[in-house]
Amino acid sequence: MHPLIHFSKRVHRLVPSKFPPVSLFDWADSAEELEQIALLEGLTNERIHAELGNINLINKGDWISGPGSTPVMAAFTHIGHPSRFSDGSFGIYYAASSLETAIQETVFHRERFYSASQEKPCSISMREYIAKIQKPLVDLSNNPNRDLFNPDPAYYNQSQKFGKEIHEQDHWGLLYPSVRNPEGLCMAIFRPPALTIPTQGCHLRYLWDGQQISEIYKESKIS
Repeated sequence: MHPLIHFSKRVHRLVPSKFPPVSLFDWADSAEELEQIALLEGLTNERIHAELGNINLINKGDWISGPGSTPVMAAFTHIGHPSRFSDGSFGIYYAASSLETAIQETVFHRERFYSASQEKPCSISMREYIAKIQKPLVDLSNNPNRDLFNPDPAYYNQSQKFGKEIHEQDHWGLLYPSVRNPEGLCMAIFRPPALTIPTQGCHLRYLWDGQQISEIYKESKIS
């Protein structure tokens, strides 16, 4: 048995601003209406299919819809990218206990991606989502198994195996120590209803100088 914990504080997620904050998930009033959209149009309409992703990856009982649901659902319907607790065969909504921790986590992965692709100097706009967790999580905050928290993505195999086991047991998600910020915590959410509908927070701009993300600015409207 894994220990469970209720984490009541707000959690922060950062994603590239290029991903739309609103899609068909927001327009559907219920899971039934969402299913009709997917069945009647999604199978033949490429744009709709691109928005929804593979909705069948989520158990129908876990579907959420309505205003603000897109950032949550999209994390589970667009897959293929391995991460700490997934081999890429299922989606995870990753978040952090603070904006600072979310920044440090995403900076590491953005730098790794741009370095591998030899990206020229550029800027990346990031959008913050703030939500609360409303289901118990498997508590790894004091877990002694260091293999689950290896800082090198090349050695995620043990944590991916563990994540798959927890996912198959229908747990809501995991709470674990941030690898990039020793003072922070991270969450790997496996099922959409574990979260409240997120609200948009700040917008950040990461400046990639060709070697590293050298500066980070908080964007704001002039008027």
